[in-house]
Amino acid sequence: MNQALLLGSTLLLLPAACMVGPDYQRPTVVLPEGWRELDGSQGESLANLPWWQLFQDPVLHELVRAALQQNKDLQVAVERIEEARARYGFTRADLFPTLDAAAFAGRERVSGETPAGAALGSDLERSYYGLGASLTWELDLFGRIRRASEAERALLYAAEQTRRAVVLALVAEVARAYIELRDLDRRLEISRATLVSRREYRELVRVRFEGGITSELDLRQAEGEVHRTASQVHDLERQVGQKENELNLLLGRNPGPIPRGQTPAAMALPPRVPAGLPAQLLERRPDLRAAEEQLVSANARIGEAKALLYPTISITGFLGFESEDLGDLLGAPARSWSIGGNLLQPIFNAGRNTSRVEVAESQQRQALFRYEQSILQAFREVEDGLIAYRKTGERRTEEGGRVAAERQVLALAELRYRGDVAPYLDVLDAQRQLFDAELNEAVAVRDQWLALILLYRSLGGGWPTAPEPAEKAPDQG
Repeated sequence: MNQALLLGSTLLLLPAACMVGPDYQRPTVVLPEGWRELDGSQGESLANLPWWQLFQDPVLHELVRAALQQNKDLQVAVERIEEARARYGFTRADLFPTLDAAAFAGRERVSGETPAGAALGSDLERSYYGLGASLTWELDLFGRIRRASEAERALLYAAEQTRRAVVLALVAEVARAYIELRDLDRRLEISRATLVSRREYRELVRVRFEGGITSELDLRQAEGEVHRTASQVHDLERQVGQKENELNLLLGRNPGPIPRGQTPAAMALPPRVPAGLPAQLLERRPDLRAAEEQLVSANARIGEAKALLYPTISITGFLGFESEDLGDLLGAPARSWSIGGNLLQPIFNAGRNTSRVEVAESQQRQALFRYEQSILQAFREVEDGLIAYRKTGERRTEEGGRVAAERQVLALAELRYRGDVAPYLDVLDAQRQLFDAELNEAVAVRDQWLALILLYRSLGGGWPTAPEPAEKAPDQG
């Protein structure tokens, strides 16, 4: 009867148990009304477009898929989720009673003498045996365990968002490396074609020199230009090989050749780049969501620390059998049970628990500042991306116009040189200017794509599928 009364009283107390410490409230953040680089119509965010629709190149699609399956950084991020899940599991387990099986056996000798040395008789020797189950349960009346579980649960969600951030970064990095590789291919193609042209001109100048039409200076200048262009070809070949190695590392592979698809100039850019509303960034970018979950965890740690200022109440119990004779261990007379409660109230610990609260409060403020800084950084990255994409597009147009103009200049210079109207120096200068313009146009195409990739990443795009929120465990509060 007394046992039932004690158990009933305990169960009645649990629903009334409270959690000390502050409940999490999302901090107020001042958001811009719109993006400076866009007009008033925001439209649907570019980040809502899946990466395989943004990068319309089947080869790039396969490279990204391979990276999502084999990249080692992503595999580490997945394992960190499993680690966080396990940490949450063993922290939350403290909410429930601990039930252990116990078995013991031994023999003891008790002296028969009194402290004064008066004999009481022969010494007592006996054996003892026991078998049963013990129960220990800490009653979380002030929410220490629930706050700790809340903190670990938030870290689990943060780990999931960190994995998504790694996915986003990985998609962007693979696309970046691939675009840079195709840019190097294009510049190498231009350089090799230019080298062929330089060698042909060197032979023309040689014939003219041997025929006494031009001076040796023209011949030596033509030879120098051949060597300069050949040197650039070798350097670009080096960069291509190293870029392939970089891309293979992202794919989780050993160094080797990389298949090629479309050139950046042939890949279709989106006609317009809507960024969506600034407020959407808080929910879409996984790094911001991870930073907020870390703030949630730090906030819960305050309650966990404050709960240590209050009493700790626990229940212990044992039910089983104890006997001095092994043969009678499981008999009815050997039944044994015990139940008790413990209360521990800190009185003096030199301010240890108070300092623990101050540490938790400071860590919460640090997490808050990091979260706010992450938001500011995110807004800056989007604005920078919008500016870069617009300006690189304008630069690409100008570089294309320059290439067309330089080709006409070279054609006129060659015509004048062959007609002995202009010196070879005019042709040489026109060749250099055209070569430089063609390389710059390729770089401008590359930079426009890189700006789009960075903008896509800064907007929180890049999911393999539409992101779904992690299934949250029921709140223990």
